[in-house]
Amino acid sequence: MTEYLHIYANSSIDMEVFFVELTKKLLHMDRTKCEAAAQVSLEEDINIPDAKPDVSQIVFERGEALIDEVRPGTDSVILRGAVLFRVLYQSSEEGEGLVSLGGKLPFEEKVMLRGCVSGDTVEVSPVVEDLTVGMINSRKLNVASLLTLSVCVEEIADEFLPTEVSLGEGAEYCKQPMTVTQLAICKKDIFRVKEEASLPNGFPNGVQILWDSVTLQDITFRCVEEQLEVTGDVKLFVLYEGEGEKHPIRSFETVFHIRGEMECHGCKEGMLSNITYTCGHREVSLVPDTDGEMRNLDLDLVLDIKLKLYQEEETGIVTDIYSTMSEVTAVDKEGLLCKVLCNVTGKSKVMSKETIRDGNILQLLHAEATVFPEQQTIVGEGVKLQGSIQVKLLYITGQDETPYGHCSATIPYTYLMDIPAVPEQDLCVVQADIDQLQAAMLDGENVEIKAMLSFAATVFRKLPIRLIDSLEEAPLLPEKRKSLPGMAIYVVKDGDSLWSIGKRYYVPVESLRKINGLEKDELVKGQKILVMKG
Repeated sequence: MTEYLHIYANSSIDMEVFFVELTKKLLHMDRTKCEAAAQVSLEEDINIPDAKPDVSQIVFERGEALIDEVRPGTDSVILRGAVLFRVLYQSSEEGEGLVSLGGKLPFEEKVMLRGCVSGDTVEVSPVVEDLTVGMINSRKLNVASLLTLSVCVEEIADEFLPTEVSLGEGAEYCKQPMTVTQLAICKKDIFRVKEEASLPNGFPNGVQILWDSVTLQDITFRCVEEQLEVTGDVKLFVLYEGEGEKHPIRSFETVFHIRGEMECHGCKEGMLSNITYTCGHREVSLVPDTDGEMRNLDLDLVLDIKLKLYQEEETGIVTDIYSTMSEVTAVDKEGLLCKVLCNVTGKSKVMSKETIRDGNILQLLHAEATVFPEQQTIVGEGVKLQGSIQVKLLYITGQDETPYGHCSATIPYTYLMDIPAVPEQDLCVVQADIDQLQAAMLDGENVEIKAMLSFAATVFRKLPIRLIDSLEEAPLLPEKRKSLPGMAIYVVKDGDSLWSIGKRYYVPVESLRKINGLEKDELVKGQKILVMKG
């Protein structure tokens, strides 16, 4: 809904009253008030619970960050949370095989955030840069993690645009047409995915899930009337223990194609968007099928979505004012407008050949990867993106003592997003994701890794502008009236316009246009303009 503000000023002399009305339009914009980042190192020795068997080999590990509490204060914010870790290990005890173990590394960190005050809404983006799990002995593990905490305070920055002026008789003002972008919708929401898959024929019934991995691929959002369409793929991998005397271990992988709608009041087709998402709650469980056998996998997934939609509109901004009947002074101020220049997407392939140190791969079971953006540089041809993807591989070795193995690889990437004419002062917000990941054995020692990276960029431009804030009006003094010529010939100088000449002599622009027979407002240096008092 468009809101307007009307500001009045008035003065009187000799019973003559002048009324000035300045109409302002409210423009909603968002801005980053302050931001900062901090790295936290966490390390703890973890005892194996009594109910779990001894550890003989670490097979796989994963870590993710959870923020429990955010307490903003003066120029700082206190964060409490934990790095949740999960470990898959091999046990050499008789009758035991792969075992899954979970835990957490709690933390409390004070991050300096200049400009922050108590009551601010602080956005936190935690990223587990590294997680290392090592054996101290068969009953104790050492878990170390490097955590990056990116924090920022975002706020709504309203600006009032002067769009109309009512001065009564003798009013003269000029307007500059402008395309403005305002924040139409800003909210957080969730998109829930519930899917079920059946184990293939020939696979044993499930007893317990030892490891699971949920990967989002090619997630896209599209604005439609009052809704946001969500499409994409969810890749599910599970490693589970099956029924039988030897407790067979099986792996299963499938892809769910998702398509759904989120209610979004005020959403319209064609709106510019800046949408980011993360994987929130995730639960994978074995459930019975119609025959009561544990052959179905149930996926319950929640996407946490941060949604910003922008609306473009054409308007006119009043840039100058004068009156032929009174003395009107425009009091201006510094303003800042925001314009969404474009939404751009792109894809890039990365490929690498990795050699496994132990050189004994019998079968690849699973590959998962995380993308780490590192640098973003505006160059002449667009925006240069640099970073890396960390790939983890789980495989079967074929050795009785260590039947499973794992390795990791860091693959750098460089990608140039084609966004022409982007000045350095423009803000480019990029989200990077992995759409596809493939790992194939070349031989017993070498693996070829291919990944498709997707990038979505929203480019913002900040436009400093002088805005009329208020009007001051006073009667035109008799001495001023007498000093104005009844008729004059004005010789045009550089920078002159009909508007500046009319304002100088307190005559309407239209009068100058008619008297001089001008069809266009453009003037040239040395041109003579006849000025006559009305």
